[in-house]
Formats: sequence, structure tokens, C-alpha cells
Amino acid sequence: MNQDRRNRLRDAAITVLAEAGGRGLTHRAVDAAADVPLGTAKNYFPTRDALLRAVAERCLEQYRALADRLAGAGAGPADRAGLAALLAGLLRDTAGAGRPRVVAYLELQAEATRRPWLAQLLDPIAAADFAAFGHLLAAAGLPAGPEHARDLTLSLHGAVPHLLTGAPHTLAAAGLTDLDTFTRGVLDRVCPAPQEGTP
Repeated sequence: MNQDRRNRLRDAAITVLAEAGGRGLTHRAVDAAADVPLGTAKNYFPTRDALLRAVAERCLEQYRALADRLAGAGAGPADRAGLAALLAGLLRDTAGAGRPRVVAYLELQAEATRRPWLAQLLDPIAAADFAAFGHLLAAAGLPAGPEHARDLTLSLHGAVPHLLTGAPHTLAAAGLTDLDTFTRGVLDRVCPAPQEGTP
């Protein structure tokens, strides 16, 4: 099968899922969003479950590509300031260019509550975040134990729905109106800087 067309259909499916929700994700809607002849999406992804799987896999690919780009081809930030900037960049992407992907992923999580196979597919994707943030902490020379990775990951995940909704009072209350300050604060709480004179 044509890989370029397959990717075009998967990207269109992300757009449809983000804009129309789970009920709106149909083969016909994906065909229309991708501007391809009717029946094309069904030819590539014969069932709705296959379509959902394709969206999940494409979301993961896009997330990994973004993380690698922000980390400098996977090297990771060299210090606390670099990590805070990278995390702020990830959150900005959530509310900006990456919004359709993130909304689609949240829709997939809702679908997974009714589809055990999808929950199993998403589980390693979500779990990988904890390892990835632990790696970034270590690369930046910060404590990177499981509890540090957990606290950082959950803090960032907790910010995502508020950024997507964009409610101004909620953003202000959560400290999300300045993402650079927010991520520096999260790192300070997760990995407090040593006090002067402390070894």
C-alpha cells in the first residue's frame, strides 16, 4: 500500500477525531478530511477498530518525533534550565500545533474505557512517558528516581486538559499563563535545588 497515502489518511483521522470526537470518526469522514475518493480509508483500515489503532500509532509517532526534536535528536537537555525550557516547549505544543494530536489522544483514552484492546495498546505509550521524563531528568543532572519521574510526569499531564480548554481563570489559577515559570516551578518542587553549603 502507498505509505504516503496511508499517512495522509492517518493524519486526517487525527483531525476528525479531534474535531468530531469518537462518534464522528467514520471512514467517510476520514475520506472527506483527506480529500480522497470514498472508500479509500476503508481500503486501508477495514474496520473502525483498525482506524482507531491507526490513529493511536500515528499519535505516538508524532509525539516521539516532537520529543526528539525538542531534546536535540534525543540527547536531552544538559541542565535544569534546559529541561525547563524543553518542558515549556512541550506544553506550548499541546496548546498550539500539537493540539489536534493531543485532543485525539484524549479521545482514544475515552474509547479505551470501552475497548480493552485499545487500553492495552495505549498503556505502554502512556507508561513510556514516565521513563522518558526520568531520562530527561537524568540527562539534566537532576535526581531521576521513579518518584521524581512520576511526580514530573503527573504534574505535566495534569496541566494538559487546562491548556486545551484555555479557560482564562483556570489557567491563571493553575499558573499556566506563563509556561516558562510554571515548568521551572514544577522542577523546583520535584527536584529542589541543593541549599547553599549543602553537599
